[in-house]
Amino acid sequence: MTLPPLSDLPPLSDLLAGMHVVALPLVTRFRGIELREAMLLRGPEGWTEFSPFIEYGDAEAANWLRGAIDFGWTPAPRALRDRIPVNATLPAVAADDVEGVLARYAGTRTVKVKVAEAGQSLADDVARVRATRAFMGPEGRIRVDANGGWNVDEAEHAAHALAGFDLEYLEQPCATIEELVELRGRLHDWQLPIAADESVRKAEDPLAVARAGAADLLVIKAQPLGGVHRALTIAAEAGLPVVVSSALDTSVGISMGAALAAAMPELDYDCGLATVRLFETDVAIDPLIPAGGSIPVRRVELDENVLVSRAASADRDNWWRARLERCYALLRVE
Repeated sequence: MTLPPLSDLPPLSDLLAGMHVVALPLVTRFRGIELREAMLLRGPEGWTEFSPFIEYGDAEAANWLRGAIDFGWTPAPRALRDRIPVNATLPAVAADDVEGVLARYAGTRTVKVKVAEAGQSLADDVARVRATRAFMGPEGRIRVDANGGWNVDEAEHAAHALAGFDLEYLEQPCATIEELVELRGRLHDWQLPIAADESVRKAEDPLAVARAGAADLLVIKAQPLGGVHRALTIAAEAGLPVVVSSALDTSVGISMGAALAAAMPELDYDCGLATVRLFETDVAIDPLIPAGGSIPVRRVELDENVLVSRAASADRDNWWRARLERCYALLRVE
């Protein structure tokens, strides 16, 4: 795979000048967290975001910094569209709470339902998807995301249990490429597509899943894949349909994802770029929240009041600063 080179790194002092670390409470527990931390940086192209999840090691997080620098210090590719259709994201809530969460996404025709949550059962997943179908009606589109939480037998059983809800696709039902290949073989007569997410963004070779025939489509995320330009290259070389998604980003990170989606030659699926709705408060003056089922393609300016009221503690600010410095050092030796 040929990757576009990262342009000369800006000085570390430029990255740290005017940076902000924020801690944003979530409306609903998501990915096991209730508070999302993110570092916001100002480059010559505008605000950009560095927000790898806390548990990620420096080698993986460095790719996220590569993406942040790409968006803040390199002009975005030419946009082919000015609005991006998006899906609602439904955390692993109880079935009775589904309507309340989805009511925040008025006008959205697609929902991604989180399943295979630790401590929950397949019956919980089925109840959640059933409630989603009832809320969305027969015309709504439903996709489920297991984040690699099932083995092959569990995924096949879940596919049978969820068959009556007319799923758009299964996202990362199993953790490994080998498991995805086996599952696709078992489901080959089902016409139920398999999407790969973690098998792309967390892999040393993001194209391995496509070469193995392990997925029907790819979920690509700008920041984890090293930036808009690198993600475009990966998508082009994979040769599969893509869904552009986010990683629980603020509006700054969502604007990066929107720039990627806007530059895609084909965009057949609604994108996972509506997650700002999961925050109690966003950092932008004019947040990138969906209207009529889509978001605009634009950069955002930050709300100074939020930067103060949601600023991370001094200890967490120092933790993020040290993390950025370590990741920057790794990029220097690429």
